[in-house]
Amino acid sequence: MRLLYIHERIGALGGAEVNILLTAGAMLRLGHTLGIAYGDHGSPEKIDAEWLETFPSRISLGDSDSAGAPEIAGALEQFRPDAVVLNKFSNPRVLEALADGGTPVIRMVHDHDLYCMRSYKYHYFSRRICTRPASPYCMFPCGASIGRASGKGFPLRWVSYLAKRREIEVNKRFYRMVVATGYMRDELLRNGFDGGRIEILAPVPRSSLSPDAPSFGSRNLIVYAGQIIRGKGVDVLLESLARLKAPFECVIIGDGRQRSDCERLCASLGLGDRVRFTGFVPQSQIAAYYREATVAVMSSLWPEPFGSVGLEAMRCGLPVVAFDAGGISEWLLDGENGFLVPWMDRDAFASRIDALLLDKQLARRLGQNGRRLADQRFNFDRYIGNLESVFARSAAGATDNIGTLAHES
Repeated sequence: MRLLYIHERIGALGGAEVNILLTAGAMLRLGHTLGIAYGDHGSPEKIDAEWLETFPSRISLGDSDSAGAPEIAGALEQFRPDAVVLNKFSNPRVLEALADGGTPVIRMVHDHDLYCMRSYKYHYFSRRICTRPASPYCMFPCGASIGRASGKGFPLRWVSYLAKRREIEVNKRFYRMVVATGYMRDELLRNGFDGGRIEILAPVPRSSLSPDAPSFGSRNLIVYAGQIIRGKGVDVLLESLARLKAPFECVIIGDGRQRSDCERLCASLGLGDRVRFTGFVPQSQIAAYYREATVAVMSSLWPEPFGSVGLEAMRCGLPVVAFDAGGISEWLLDGENGFLVPWMDRDAFASRIDALLLDKQLARRLGQNGRRLADQRFNFDRYIGNLESVFARSAAGATDNIGTLAHES
């Protein structure tokens, strides 16, 4: 097949970009022909070599905001894809041109951007998870029309509700929507998408971590790996750790704009001698911490679309303790491979960690269960095979439709 990926930028490495490189690299190895059309970008010398190797054909659409039907029509004419793999792109002119272009479009829904004006799917002040579809409530009382601006200058920007509605409506016309979890499927259904066009494929990363078994040693090491931002709930994690009865050590791996606040909170809670903030650690080195640990924790308060960091801990044989937020419950089975804790319940979070620190046999058993579950249900090759099937069925479906129309005419 000829697959044209479309994304708002090229060369960056966020969660969506990691998935693009993984899936596209696998498709390339399977013999498919790949191209990418992209919006905002830096100079070619600043683009990571892996992007250049993965996408031999690269088509710039120019600025993401100014791109439109002529640019997309030119990309489709130049590459002539069997299917378009649309990732993150919100420009309505581009989306409408794709919907009208006659080539089947598979939309990869990486996060909540499509149906949430804030992108976080929780209320700003309370962090309580939002359960409404996109509606005028987004403007008031949510106040999602006022967003944080990127870069320098005025810190706020206007977010248009009508533009979001337009984006949602045109996405409903695409051939398939691919989401990570049933939770995300339900969000699409809540916003009026056709359930028959939604495919659930967990975005399984190709693990680079060592499969060596954890030590479950006397250090009682607790590992958190992720961003230190408000939605990840590191402040609530610290408040939970202050309630632990068992002796422990905790490493908080990662960085983010809430780090300094969390470090101050850590000191005020008297945890400074037991909790260490490491800053950024390369993915390949996180395994060394997992090998010394007894439990991995996820304190996310926002509804995680999937939560792949928990899957990585499972692959390394660690039990996971996490709040029940978003799609986490679809891989974290309470009492089987860790503990799923009611949202924001600090006492329950602490109690579950204590149970694992005080009973290493329990921790080891749940960790082994998690490793088996990860191997059986979240296999990278199976994920790629299922994704390839979606692409193939979409391309064949478009061909069948063309044949049907020709026969009817």
